[in-house]
Amino acid sequence: MEYNVGDIIKMKKPHPCGSSEWEILRTGADFRLKCTGCGHQIMIARRLVEKNTRGIRNNK
Repeated sequence: MEYNVGDIIKMKKPHPCGSSEWEILRTGADFRLKCTGCGHQIMIARRLVEKNTRGIRNNK
């Protein structure tokens, strides 16, 4: 699966705010993701993103 900056991904587990969709801000060995619900940003390893992604949507 190809990930691009600006894409919205749906993860298996929801964030504590209730949203399970994240915007990709940076790609590489680690990803920077921003929660679309509350705006919280996290850095997460690529393998965890690939394992926990349920769907991807282009935001262009």
